Amino acid sequence: MAAAEDALGDALLAALEAWPRVGVPDKPEAWLVAAARRKLVDAARHAKVAASAAPALEIVVERAQREVIDAVFPDERLKLLFVCAHPAIDEAARTPLMLQTVLGLDAATIASAFLVAPATMSQRLVRVKAKIRDAGIRFEIPESQELPSRVDAVLEAIYAAYGSGWEDVAGADPRRRGLAEEAIWLGRLVARLLPDEPEALGLLALMLHCEARRPARRDPAGAYVPLGRQDVALWSRR
Repeated sequence: MAAAEDALGDALLAALEAWPRVGVPDKPEAWLVAAARRKLVDAARHAKVAASAAPALEIVVERAQREVIDAVFPDERLKLLFVCAHPAIDEAARTPLMLQTVLGLDAATIASAFLVAPATMSQRLVRVKAKIRDAGIRFEIPESQELPSRVDAVLEAIYAAYGSGWEDVAGADPRRRGLAEEAIWLGRLVARLLPDEPEALGLLALMLHCEARRPARRDPAGAYVPLGRQDVALWSRR
């Protein structure tokens, strides 16, 4: 009924615009009915086209949203780190959770980074996963405005990963091999993602400063060399 009234109103408006120019038709009522019918047909056709296009439009929107997310998070691991930094998760458990689920470290390696027994860390990880399951915490990709509130937890995980890789200077532990380089890469991405975040820039500077001295940390026999006795010629100027 409302659609018919709207169509009739549009027909009357069309008549007011057209009849002064072309004259009143012989059967004005029929003219108005025909014009209103055309309006209804056009509206129905438009609605049908819109309905048929809706699924395709939804796909386009979803694809555009994914592209925006990919543009914000150029690395899948970095995206997952921010996802795991959910505010509903206990702060003490966020970093171990990220180290295990995103960076693939086992409980023993994570425990050494936090100076606790492996069994204690295993229990902590089991408890936080159970809490996530029982509380129904949904892991969703955070919006851009949420990133600053989660960045501290992400930086803590990156620093812990770097420290774990830094301890294995010789690269003898396959679980830690390449971990320091991965942490520096993630640190660069966070600094690029949040260029005004001083903590991100500070962490990246610290890791690069430590990494520059890596070749001088051990003597030819593999013994540890304190900072005061390191050969500065071996430091990486780049």
